[in-house]
Amino acid sequence: QVHLVESGGGLVQPGGSLRLSCAASGSFFRIYAMGWYRQAPGKQRDLVAAITSGGSTNYADSMKGRFTIDRDDAENTVYLQMNSLKPEDTAVYYCHAIIRPTAWSTRDDYWGQGTQVTVSS
Repeated sequence: QVHLVESGGGLVQPGGSLRLSCAASGSFFRIYAMGWYRQAPGKQRDLVAAITSGGSTNYADSMKGRFTIDRDDAENTVYLQMNSLKPEDTAVYYCHAIIRPTAWSTRDDYWGQGTQVTVSS
């Protein structure tokens, strides 16, 4: 059983920073790409940033220059450093990972439970 556990959300003032963490736990063979999505009330879930197993990154346009994604493969963890936060960044942030549970299984998509980020004065 594979679980993604997020932490680091909370309330922050505009212009502030937060660092989200997501750790994969349980038994699995290999983790491929990892990333973060977010969903604001009444809106669809959108990509924030992603990072491949090789370290290549991809960001949504509105996050470029403000957010940084990185990963620690020794800890099976992906991070999202969020700077210069704006009220429109308020959303539930979800961790995502593509994981192969066993050597003989296919890759599957896994999601965390979500962590609330609220940017408000």
